[in-house]
Amino acid sequence: MKVRHKILVVDDELHIRRLIRAALERADYMIVEAANAREAAERLREERPDITLLDLGLPDRDGLELVPLFKQQSGTTLIVVSARDATEEKVAALDLGADDYLTKPFDTDELLARVRVALRNRLTRDGGNLALTVGDVTMDMIARTVTKGGKEVHLTPKEYTVLAQLARFPGRVITHKQIMNEVWPHEHEHHVEYLRVLIRTLRQKLEADPQQPQIICNELGIGYRLRVGTDDSDRVN
Repeated sequence: MKVRHKILVVDDELHIRRLIRAALERADYMIVEAANAREAAERLREERPDITLLDLGLPDRDGLELVPLFKQQSGTTLIVVSARDATEEKVAALDLGADDYLTKPFDTDELLARVRVALRNRLTRDGGNLALTVGDVTMDMIARTVTKGGKEVHLTPKEYTVLAQLARFPGRVITHKQIMNEVWPHEHEHHVEYLRVLIRTLRQKLEADPQQPQIICNELGIGYRLRVGTDDSDRVN
C-alpha cells in the first residue's frame, strides 16, 4: 500500500478547491482543504502537509502575510496559487519564502507538474535521496512505495514516516527524539517504547531475520540508522 503525499489547498472559493481537489486526487494525492487563514493554520498544524497551495486573497488575512508564518511554523513546501499576476506580487511572495508561484487561471496539468517538481525538490533538499536500495528492499521516495524482493510491502503512514526519515540520510543516526517529533508531533510526552514497537513491526516486514536486523540498526540509547553497506547490493540514488 502506497502512503500518499498530503497537500493542503487554501482558497476561499469552493469551486476552485473542488477543481484542484479533483485534479490532485486523480493523481493519487491526499487532499486537505481550508477556506480561510484561520482554518489553514489549524490544518497546517494538525495535518503537517507535504505541500501547501495558498491563495493570497483570503477573507480574513492577506495571503502574503501567511507565507513567512507558514514557512517558519512548518516544513511544508509552499506554492502560491493566485489571481494576482503583477510582477511585484510574485517577487514579494517569493522573497517572503514561497517556493513557487502559479497564476490563476491555470491549467491543471501545469499545476500537477509544479507539484511534482516541488516534491522532487523537497526530497532532495539537504542531501536527501529520491530512491534507496538496501539488500532486497527498495524505497521510492517520489512514489512513496516500498518493495521487498520485488513485491510491494504494506506500511502504515507512521511506519513509512519512520522509514523515510532513516532513508533520507542512510548511514546516519537519527535520534529517538527526532523520529518521535516527526511521527507524534502533537504529543506533549513522547514514550520511546512506542517507537520501539513500531521499529519491531518494521523489522518484521523488511528484515530477512528480524532478530538479527541488517537494515534498521539500533544505536543503543541514541536512535536508529538505516544500514548502507559497502557492496554493490546497497545503492543510493
